[in-house]
Amino acid sequence: MQDYPNAGSPDASRPEGRLPEDVTYMRTMISNVIMIGMPGSSQWVLVDAGMPGSASKIINAARERFGTEKPQAILLTHGHFDHTGSIDDLIELFPDVPIYAHELELPFLTGKADYPPGDPTVGGGLMAASAPLYPNKGIDIGSSVRALPADGSVPFLPDWHWLHTPGHSEGHVSFFRSMDGTLIVGDAFITVKQESALAVLTQRREIHGPPTYFTPNWEAARTSVARLVALRPSSAVTGHGEPMAGEELIQGLEHLSSEFDRIAVPASGRYVDSAHIDPEA
Repeated sequence: MQDYPNAGSPDASRPEGRLPEDVTYMRTMISNVIMIGMPGSSQWVLVDAGMPGSASKIINAARERFGTEKPQAILLTHGHFDHTGSIDDLIELFPDVPIYAHELELPFLTGKADYPPGDPTVGGGLMAASAPLYPNKGIDIGSSVRALPADGSVPFLPDWHWLHTPGHSEGHVSFFRSMDGTLIVGDAFITVKQESALAVLTQRREIHGPPTYFTPNWEAARTSVARLVALRPSSAVTGHGEPMAGEELIQGLEHLSSEFDRIAVPASGRYVDSAHIDPEA
């Protein structure tokens, strides 16, 4: 798939963490869902499905913003439990709304494969230590889900493109709008130290790599971060943590990319055997 033009310099007029008017997010316990569409519009798209039991919260927020209109589509950055937890309830409410994910993610969304188990040995806090308790079984939403278009376009969002950003999962994707530099990241990088229960509670904003306890491919994760840095996004909303924008975002991303092995990859763990290979070698 082709790369897409850089967004250029960050939008200095946009306050820190500020998203464009047609992009909003809400937190569902520990993970975010994103809604794309102007307030009051009948045309909108939902990105990810949040934690289990969040459907009513998502629907209430959508109705407040868009009225009774159902989404045109649901886009999944990936299929981990904290991003698809309410998908069955949403399918029941919107049985004819299409769901899109990367083709490599489809086995985990159609009952054909399970994700690697969480890794409690990465250290870093209670969230990491609890990793064995997190569901890693694939789900089966059958014919409701289909592959994103191979040309990188995004259904119902003509100004957006999707980018394959694996590492955290095989078919992980991010969504980018080059006209204003808006980036929807998923968990390719996040803005909270997700391993720490205290950091999750306080939502202290700082850029981190993908959640260490659920990331099985660190080489791919490093490459994905480098690809997103090259876009020079003006604003980003991540799967965990608060949005970030401007120089704070660019500087944080550049630091994460240049020091990825030191600050993102765990010192040890089930999935880090090949993580420290020099990417320039």
